[in-house]
Amino acid sequence: MKPLLKVLSLSLLLSAGVSCKNNQEDNKTEIDQSEAKETSIDKKISEEKIDSVTQLAANQYISMAGKIEEGEYPKTFYPKKGEFEASNSGWWTSGFYPGTLLYLYEETGKDTLKTEAEHILEHLKREAKNTSTHDLGFMMFCSFGNANRLDPKQEYKDILMESAKSLAIRYNDTVKAIRSWDSAPWNKAEKGDLVVIIDNMMNLELLFWAADHSGDERYREIAINHANTTMKNHFRDDYSTYHELIYDEETGEAKSKITAQGFADESSWARGQAWGLYGYVLMYRETKEQKYLDQAKNIAKFILEHPNMPEDMVPYWDYDAEDIPDDFRDSSAAAVIASALIELHEYTEDENYFNSAEKMLSSLMSDEYLAEQDELGGFLLKHGVGSKPANSEVDVPLTYGDYYFVEALKRYQEL
Repeated sequence: MKPLLKVLSLSLLLSAGVSCKNNQEDNKTEIDQSEAKETSIDKKISEEKIDSVTQLAANQYISMAGKIEEGEYPKTFYPKKGEFEASNSGWWTSGFYPGTLLYLYEETGKDTLKTEAEHILEHLKREAKNTSTHDLGFMMFCSFGNANRLDPKQEYKDILMESAKSLAIRYNDTVKAIRSWDSAPWNKAEKGDLVVIIDNMMNLELLFWAADHSGDERYREIAINHANTTMKNHFRDDYSTYHELIYDEETGEAKSKITAQGFADESSWARGQAWGLYGYVLMYRETKEQKYLDQAKNIAKFILEHPNMPEDMVPYWDYDAEDIPDDFRDSSAAAVIASALIELHEYTEDENYFNSAEKMLSSLMSDEYLAEQDELGGFLLKHGVGSKPANSEVDVPLTYGDYYFVEALKRYQEL
């Protein structure tokens, strides 16, 4: 157990709050005020309710800090077994814990949160040279991106640039996409194949930051090419998305389209739709190209108008799951969607996006989804689903669900 955590007092546990922010340097995450229009929004979630959830969330994460060992990163908690699960720094979710701590620090000013985040970043920084994963955006930008935004340091900038270089190494100029997994034997990928998953859209933000920071437009070009290839091949006519595309890396041809973490190849895995929506909102933010805004709007239409979207707006783990209406929900998908919809509302002024996000957040803030203090080992959201086909992390809290929930709450407050 870390020395810092041994001296945490009860007063600290009772005096914290929560928030989040998109991670871009020089206010790149904020909507361009010259383009944004003033709108009047009737918010239905009270400040008192948000403050209450903020207080709880901060207390949860301070408590969670005492449950991990040196160099560990929270993954999930299994309520039936009472077991807390953590990872090492190389796991794809390692950046969400320090990122959430920094969001909390930003909102509360509690030095304990910042100190814990800085402590765990010391272990994470070695992953900047990790060229074996496409998840460096999740790992390094959600963590060091936030750290640099709040307290700019040359060290943070150097780590982010090294991370972007490592991610760019995985780019294939024939396919014009970034390799996701080095191998995927479960889907019969062969030597000479390049696997791209929809999740990879979320890692492009790191490349845009690198282009802006360094002036090297190659990073921007890689991000744009990857988004264009994904937009061309990943999406069906109704703007639902496959999970994986397998390309021939020599010809660039798309060989097969599958959905490994969803119910079936042709089904619509909920978190995959969420990654796609968020990713193309991000693309519009960074490029202001209308085609990306249109793509985001079309994905949002598919999500919001799907006949299997529940009344509380927390989707089933797959929109085509076989046991609906009794199948598992995925709170992590709802958190990602809500955050993306709030930003999409700012670009479009479409109140349906805001109202839908508000409904999702109201549900996630209810007793059905929001854990009580220490109920889930310090995690915030109940009922997340990692990969049901693999029977992995089913109906449990997920560190990325918490991260995007916190981000969505802050975006809601800042409107």
